Amino acid sequence: MLKTKNLLYLLGPIILISSLAAGVTYAAFTDKGKVLGSTFSAGSADIKFLSNITLEANSSNLTDELTGPNFSNISPTWTQDYLIKILNNGTSKLGLVTNAYYETANDPDDLRSDIQVEVIPWSDLNSNGVVDSGEEGVSLGKKTITKWKTEGFDLGEIGAGQQMPLILRFSAPTLGNDQQGSTAVFDFEFEAIQL
Repeated sequence: MLKTKNLLYLLGPIILISSLAAGVTYAAFTDKGKVLGSTFSAGSADIKFLSNITLEANSSNLTDELTGPNFSNISPTWTQDYLIKILNNGTSKLGLVTNAYYETANDPDDLRSDIQVEVIPWSDLNSNGVVDSGEEGVSLGKKTITKWKTEGFDLGEIGAGQQMPLILRFSAPTLGNDQQGSTAVFDFEFEAIQL
């Protein structure tokens, strides 16, 4: 038993030194990296109308609201275009939809059921504010003011900083004799949805 005890005393320090040496031999270097100050900015949805469609889209030519057109002497053979340019003044891609808005008190003779609007994309390639040959796109359809309010039009997508020129083509092919002299007031709303 004494021999075993002496052997442990002799081998103990050797095992300890060997273990320490082995630990040093297998040591690994470590390092850390950090990403500091990460910033997250929410995008914005902001549409504007060009006040003057023949001018550039600068801050003095942008507005949230336009005065609507005043159409007089409409008849079953009447048709007239109203041109607008919408600018995505935000930082995100947007989906655009449009609807008519009215109160029946502003349309006592139900002109909303006879006046039609056709929405047509317009390229205005030369930026002159005039619909030239080849600038009209494919019609998005034709609806009465009533259907424009309830169903609306999906105008598609518009990227940040891009313009969407549109032709709103009005007509009244079903206007009846009983509506002669009638007047109505309608608003058109354009809504941007961030994509």
